[in-house]
Amino acid sequence: MKIEKNKMVSLIYELRENDSDGKVLEALDDARPLKFLFGAGKLLPEFESNIDSLNDGDPFSFKLNSEKAYGERSEEMIINVPLSVFMTEGKLNEDICRVGNNVPMMDSDGNPLNGTIIEISDSDVRMDFNHPMAGIDLHFSGKIVEVRDATDLELYGGPDSCSSCGSHQGSGCSGGCS
Repeated sequence: MKIEKNKMVSLIYELRENDSDGKVLEALDDARPLKFLFGAGKLLPEFESNIDSLNDGDPFSFKLNSEKAYGERSEEMIINVPLSVFMTEGKLNEDICRVGNNVPMMDSDGNPLNGTIIEISDSDVRMDFNHPMAGIDLHFSGKIVEVRDATDLELYGGPDSCSSCGSHQGSGCSGGCS
């Protein structure tokens, strides 16, 4: 079956930095394939356009420049957050507030985002909110494992379903999206 909008796709891949000889950043195999509803807007648009119209069993190999993947790194995405945000009952929560820790936060509109702590001072915590793969060219190579019609539950959702990727138990969806 051919990949097209509203088909459930299962695939495996190896993601490398820069090109086919670059450092492996992620690998998904038959034991843990990526499963998603094609055309639902949950994956990088350029990723989807590179696998569009492939069939069960087809291999793929393509490069995404950083601009087409997660964008360039931006200094504007590195900000100081008041140290008080990381205080619990007047004490610094050192389980959360430590250099290198990735911390889930919310922007001023309530949207979730993750930031990595890069420095801690007496008054501020310097955090990098760039995507971890920002500024990196990505090379994907893999294989389409399965393409099938999506069920109504996968297409339209339900209380225990996912319409693309998610980690709902028993929903038949994988736990990860790129």
